[in-house]
Amino acid sequence: MASQFGAVQLAHAFLAENVKAGDICIDCTAGRGNDTAFLCELVGKTGKVIAFDIQPAAVESTRELLEKRGFANGEVHLESHHRIDEYAEEGTVAAIVFNFGWLPGGDHTINTKRDTSIEAIEKGLRLLKPNGVMSLSIYYGRDTGTEERDAILEYLERLPVNEYTALVSRFVNRPNCPPISVRVYKGK
Repeated sequence: MASQFGAVQLAHAFLAENVKAGDICIDCTAGRGNDTAFLCELVGKTGKVIAFDIQPAAVESTRELLEKRGFANGEVHLESHHRIDEYAEEGTVAAIVFNFGWLPGGDHTINTKRDTSIEAIEKGLRLLKPNGVMSLSIYYGRDTGTEERDAILEYLERLPVNEYTALVSRFVNRPNCPPISVRVYKGK
């Protein structure tokens, strides 16, 4: 059913096209662990996935999902995404995933913030290897997220064209505040 196609499907299709066995990937906003588990599947036993979240419930949920699905190639940290550079070396990461906003089913007053999100994106771009990719899903609305959404999109518009390609996809026929999907490719 077409109405079921959303930001998650866009992100996963993009990642599946660009991640291979043996890669290192990072999930900067682990949430309930679905992206982390998807990346663990893509990188296989020879790869590695590093995931972060600032909420203990999200870290626990992600760890439980990885254990349930038998993934030993993922590690989950109770940590802010803006400390991403403490967990990987520059030029080594194949893909980085962000879901900006709040934990699905969680407290909407706990959400990602503009300044640390942009810092995490900047550091993440340095961590990407040549031809690496970054997937950003921007959830906004209610009382949160519009300032962060605007700042992230403005930041991405300023990326050097000779180093990065950034594509923005918007759902134009969805009510309220549908998520915005962004794909970033790092050049050689």
